[in-house]
Amino acid sequence: MGFNCGIVGLPNVGKSTLFNALTATATAQAANYPFCTIEPNVGRVAVPDPRLEKLATVGKSQKVVPTSLEFVDIAGLVRGASRGEGLGNQFLANIREVDAIIHVLRCFEDDDITHVEGGVDPVRDAEIIETELMLADLDSLEKRLPALQKRAKNRDAEAMAQVEVVEPLIEALKEGRPARTAIPAGAEEAVRRLQLMTTKPVLYVCNVEEDSAATGNEFSKKVQARAEAEGAAVVIVSAAIEAEVSQLADEERREFLEGLGLSDSGLDRVIAAGYGLLGLRTYFTVGPKETRAWTITEGTKAPQAAAVIHNDFERGFIACETVAYDDYIQYGGEAGAKEAGRLRIEGRDYVVKDGDVLLFRFNV
Repeated sequence: MGFNCGIVGLPNVGKSTLFNALTATATAQAANYPFCTIEPNVGRVAVPDPRLEKLATVGKSQKVVPTSLEFVDIAGLVRGASRGEGLGNQFLANIREVDAIIHVLRCFEDDDITHVEGGVDPVRDAEIIETELMLADLDSLEKRLPALQKRAKNRDAEAMAQVEVVEPLIEALKEGRPARTAIPAGAEEAVRRLQLMTTKPVLYVCNVEEDSAATGNEFSKKVQARAEAEGAAVVIVSAAIEAEVSQLADEERREFLEGLGLSDSGLDRVIAAGYGLLGLRTYFTVGPKETRAWTITEGTKAPQAAAVIHNDFERGFIACETVAYDDYIQYGGEAGAKEAGRLRIEGRDYVVKDGDVLLFRFNV
């Protein structure tokens, strides 16, 4: 089950610097974890989770395997991308293929780095990108609608249902609102199949100068106000700092960050926020060979969670032994949790919770 976030932004906002730092992090992780750069513009990075080491200690595991998230560096968009300006059509197609959008905004002044719009204004930059995405979505839907309406007039039930979904989306986009604001109730799956860019969840990453990495600045405050108004998330980073941090060993990294007043790296916050943005949850398996994190979406039931490990686990699912993370740690593992009455046997209707430690029973 793969999930990915597309990193977008105008040229010269620090987007590729951020991605390169992520990629360097992935390269550094490769010594311990099987994650790496898949292509020049795609990096798969371990999701930081402090619970893993604690579980591994209790379970006396030989190794730890975190879950991962994929990041795609999408080349800088420009005003007019929806009309093919720059390499707009190619990059818009790349955005359609990702699960969520990480929007990097320049929140720093630097006379040596030209801004394509002539000056620093992150809210304006966000509006430019969103406008291009909305225009591309509108064009896509308006091309679909006439054929759907023609079929609907002939009482084609499927077409009639699609028209009821598409028309309010078009109306919203014409009003300058992203499609995510007009999804009809119960039509989420139908809208997902349309592959619209403005239905994807958004995370704003404010790229600030080094001195503002811990506190943000006036530019990032404006972005935060916009994000709050639209229910989006915000992470403040200094891409320049992240580029340095990604090259350091763990101990040096901690000392460097503490010296800047930071408890963790911006990249760790971006990875964690991207994970949360997609509504992902983590469950664990613990044994002498390895403690491992597995990614599922919120609301996943036990048999489907088992399929993340192997399809046979779902096909032959019988039940799963379940211990909550806190109970596993408190009672010293599976045996202690069982003795304390904290181990449960759950069936196929059980909705897996974040942090569950699971052992699947199956028969194929």
